[in-house]
Parts: sequence; C-alpha cells; structure tokens
Amino acid sequence: MSTNQESLDSINAAVQRSMHAHWKLFLFEGIALLILGALAVLVPVIATVATEVLIGWLLLVSGIVGLIATFRTRHAPGFTWSIVSALLGIIAGIVLLRWPLSGTLSLTVILTAFLVIEGVTSIFYALDHRRELSGRWGMMLMSGIIDLILAAIIFAGLPGTAAWAIGLLIGVNLAIGGAALIAMAMHARKPTR
Repeated sequence: MSTNQESLDSINAAVQRSMHAHWKLFLFEGIALLILGALAVLVPVIATVATEVLIGWLLLVSGIVGLIATFRTRHAPGFTWSIVSALLGIIAGIVLLRWPLSGTLSLTVILTAFLVIEGVTSIFYALDHRRELSGRWGMMLMSGIIDLILAAIIFAGLPGTAAWAIGLLIGVNLAIGGAALIAMAMHARKPTR
C-alpha cells in the first residue's frame, strides 16, 4: 500500500471518528432546522415579513455602527463614501422596518441567487462526502438539487411570487437541510470499523 493511500485512509478514518463523536450535534441542528423550516412553510407570508424585519434591523444597526466608525476615523481616505454608505444602510433599514413588504421583490431576487449558490455548494458538499464514504450523502445531494429547482420556480413566477416566496423558500431550504443533517447524523451514530 502506498504512503498516499495510507494517508488518505488515515484522514478518512479521522473524519468518520469525528462525525461519530459529534453525531448528536448534527442531529440537534437537523431537528432545529426541520422545525423552523416547517413553521416557515406553514406560514410563508409571516416568515417573509420576519425575514424583511430582520434584514431591516441588520441594515439599520450596520448603518449606525458604520456612521459612528466613520466619524471616529474622519481623517481616513474615503470619508464621504463611508458616510454615504452608512446613511444608505440606515435609510434602507428604516424603510424595511417601516414598510416590510417594500423590499420583497429585490430580496426575493437576492434570495433566489442565494439558493442557486447554496444548491451548487450543497451538491459539491455531497460529492465530497461521497468521496470520503461518510454515508447519506444522497440526502445532501437532493437538498442541493431541490434548492436549484426552487430557485427556478420562484424566478419564473416573479413578481407575483415575491409576497410569499421568501418565507416558503427559507422554510423548504431549512426543512430539507435539516432532514439531510438528521440522516447524516443517524448514519454517523453507528461506530465505524
């Protein structure tokens, strides 16, 4: 047996031991994601509004922090652009908090792009697990494919799908990802040879 093969076998065994040692964490994360996903699927409009509000707060707080940081470093290059950026964050945050549905179309397009990237990433993640023989990689592969299908459906239905799409997409994504993690955790639960 070559040294490279022995190294690969050693790494594979270490990955399997690590997954076995932490299977409960994977299981807990999977269950939490599955529950949150189911709730978002059941009430997608509420999940959409909740997402908009969360993003509004993130933009508002980041804008305020950026404004404070800019004034503290006012002699640094790019002062004017930093002020403009911080004020845009504050304004966008206020708009999303005051009128949460105002940004649904643009956020739906952004989320659709995220799902495309997430789908491709999940597919490559699954293929890496397949190469390492860590088991149940097919569920993660299915998760990536479903992300790509959802992205295509939502994009094809724009702008009409914007009101409920964010909540539904997040819910389905969380539920499928949670189910994949649960399957991987249950496989990792068994001790390896």
